[in-house]
Amino acid sequence: MKVRDYECDTQGIVNNANYLHYMEHTRHEFLESLGVSFLELQQQKIDPMVSRIEIQYKSPLTGSDLFSSRLNVTRKGVKLIFSQSIYREKDSQLCTKAEVDVIVLQNGKLTRGDYFDELLSRRKHP
Repeated sequence: MKVRDYECDTQGIVNNANYLHYMEHTRHEFLESLGVSFLELQQQKIDPMVSRIEIQYKSPLTGSDLFSSRLNVTRKGVKLIFSQSIYREKDSQLCTKAEVDVIVLQNGKLTRGDYFDELLSRRKHP
């Protein structure tokens, strides 16, 4: 992805909140790579929801920086745990990392999210 100028604050660095947007976009793209969109899930009344985020800012991104956003997902009880990181492309510098806990509601009720076990089995491993 590429940093857009309007995502930067007056110091010329990406505003902290935008990293959360980048990570959310990455999770949505990840779902699509498994063959399902966030909108399709909502239409099926399956709602993955962030319940907690722990984020560490390491090195700032600035306007027009290219970066990669990466994730790994594991299960812990009823939660899906997304370990996410963002790296600046030009120097492979770690810019931020986060652990994102996601719960799944189905028809408005908390579930174990078994639907995602089948989805995650579709991942391609190197």
